[in-house]
Amino acid sequence: MARSGKVAVIGAGFYGSTTAQRLAEYDLFDAVVLTDIIEGRPEGLALDINQSRPVEGFETKVVGMTTGRDGSGYEAIAGSDIVVITAGLPRKPGMSRMDLLEVNARIVRQVAENVARHAPDAVVIVVSNPLDEMTALAQLATGFPRHRVMGQAGMLDTARFTNFVADELAVPVSSVRTLTLGSHGDTMVPVPSACTVDGKPLTELLPAEKIDELITRTRNGGAEVVALLKTGSAYYAPSAAAARMVREVYTDSGAVQPICAWVDGEFGISGVYLGVTAELGRDGVRRVIEIPLADTELAELHKAAEAVRAKQADIQHL
Repeated sequence: MARSGKVAVIGAGFYGSTTAQRLAEYDLFDAVVLTDIIEGRPEGLALDINQSRPVEGFETKVVGMTTGRDGSGYEAIAGSDIVVITAGLPRKPGMSRMDLLEVNARIVRQVAENVARHAPDAVVIVVSNPLDEMTALAQLATGFPRHRVMGQAGMLDTARFTNFVADELAVPVSSVRTLTLGSHGDTMVPVPSACTVDGKPLTELLPAEKIDELITRTRNGGAEVVALLKTGSAYYAPSAAAARMVREVYTDSGAVQPICAWVDGEFGISGVYLGVTAELGRDGVRRVIEIPLADTELAELHKAAEAVRAKQADIQHL
């Protein structure tokens, strides 16, 4: 297999390190760079992942690099085709994503400025919380075109919704198609009208109250994991979603996925980063894809856009 290119993952916590591992195991890239401000952590994790190569049969090399608050170490990401920003504090039990706004804004701004300095041609995928706001901040701080900065939200939320539906109906996850739009938070908009099981509408298989229950569980999916873990937050499903986004971008697949992207007129909404369906390619977001929505779903998407817009306006000053 021909390998090429470089991907960087900023932040070597559970989320970042698992994302780096998944990317390396794809065996698509020459190198995956993993960075963190904790001295030795990214180097140690990179060494550990590299030692799994003979077992798992991949050749992609993981390079670890400790970075400083002064920007030292970021030279390791130079030439990266894609940068995944996972840096920031995770949630603790009882915290909302918005509770992380100020502290993670400072972290993401510093990271984004260094990404712009050392990897000016990269596509940026943001996973730091609160997701929609941090995606908008990363675009402002890098100064990159909006199509080259996106956030990972809908892929994760949709995966959670799909899993819950499959469990409820005792069917394979491969037979279920679901969709979530809107924000990665309280104004998430699951889209029952687009949900099917073996091609049959979900609304024909479950009563409305059960669908509402699964929607609520999806909306609180991250908090449920946090409450059970008690320390730390989800990273297996989130890292799978982020790594898949990287692959779709790098391979120029044209896949249509639910992500956080800049919306400029689609769905009657403009001037905001929001969870929508978008076509992905080598330059990032090729275009936002408008799909048919029920009137209630479209109204909820507009509501989510206004809630997110207000918060994204605030981050310009953080």
